[in-house]
Amino acid sequence: MSKNPDIAENVHLTEEGKAKYEKELENLRTVRRPQVSERIRTAREFGDISENAEYESAKQEQAFVEGRITELEKLLKNAIVIKSSEITNDKVGFGNAVTVRDLSLNEELKFSIVPTREADPRHGKISNECPLGKAIIDHRVGDEVVVRTEDGPVTWKIIAIEIK
Repeated sequence: MSKNPDIAENVHLTEEGKAKYEKELENLRTVRRPQVSERIRTAREFGDISENAEYESAKQEQAFVEGRITELEKLLKNAIVIKSSEITNDKVGFGNAVTVRDLSLNEELKFSIVPTREADPRHGKISNECPLGKAIIDHRVGDEVVVRTEDGPVTWKIIAIEIK
């Protein structure tokens, strides 16, 4: 996930993704922020803060925490949430579990289509903006799509579309 404090545009999130970011924001506000404040207070007690590595470390952590809080607040403020009730299985879109077959290798692959910020290929979540995701969005079961790769074009057939 990219750390962009200047999130200004609308960002798509699934309900699950929104909940994850809300949980992280709550943790930063209620747990991490007080912990860092306590670290700073304790480090000040060690004396001269100009040569106090613990104080400097705590201040850097504070800057990170406050920056992340700001980033998450902007992200959630500008989020367009994809509601599970709006997800259908008639064509590929956010929140679908999709099974595709590589026609040249005759191998199947199953994954979920998620917004870019939630992509995690190791856990079967690919972005709508990656080459395969982009190619299959808005297509239906039985459609064949060609994905351009470094090794040449690969043709995929959509085998199934499920609601996650």
